[in-house]
Amino acid sequence: MSIRRFTLSATCAALVALPMALTGAVTSAMAADVAAPAPAYKAPAPVAQPSPWQIRVRALVVIPEDKGSVDGISGSDLEYSTSVVPELDITYFFTENWAAELILGVTPHDINGAGSLSGLGKIGEVWLLPPTLTLQYHFTDFGAFKPYVGAGVNYTIFFDQKADSADSLDVHDTWGFALQAGFDYMLDEHWGVNVDVKKLFLQPDFDVTVAGTALTGKADLDPWIVGLGVTYRF
Repeated sequence: MSIRRFTLSATCAALVALPMALTGAVTSAMAADVAAPAPAYKAPAPVAQPSPWQIRVRALVVIPEDKGSVDGISGSDLEYSTSVVPELDITYFFTENWAAELILGVTPHDINGAGSLSGLGKIGEVWLLPPTLTLQYHFTDFGAFKPYVGAGVNYTIFFDQKADSADSLDVHDTWGFALQAGFDYMLDEHWGVNVDVKKLFLQPDFDVTVAGTALTGKADLDPWIVGLGVTYRF
């Protein structure tokens, strides 16, 4: 009977002590939580935004269409030489997708008689300054490959004009429209390579004097401009 009483007494004592022990453990844990300093808040690192400015240096092949006519001369036609020139363009990004591009360069061309004018041979030569401003949409879902399309306006200035078989030649400055497609392939966040194709709709009027006779006409240049170059994003 004494062993049973001892066991019963020990059990009762353990049951009484258990809540007190649990209370003490909880109290100690709460005190430790209160005493421990809160972790310092660390703001997320800012995301670096690319500069809105980009430039390209390209080699351009300017390929005019061989069309044109002199008023009042049946079967008259004109041909123009192809030219390869350097070019600089400047691009500004309004958003990640929308940008404006301005191309700057000059290109020389010979003007030759064709059709009923073929006997004139080289009529003259002229330099073109064709600044072209396009609004572009850039696609951003293809990683380093960044295609774009664009459309805009062109104003071509003709200068340093020289007559050859003609007595005099004056090609008039004119407005035109431009369509564009191309892509950049970025090698890193700044440098890339560029391929670009533009179509200019350019049909200037001209005055020409041949054998003392003053004539007028239209040169349907409508050139294709194919460019290959290097891109740099600031």
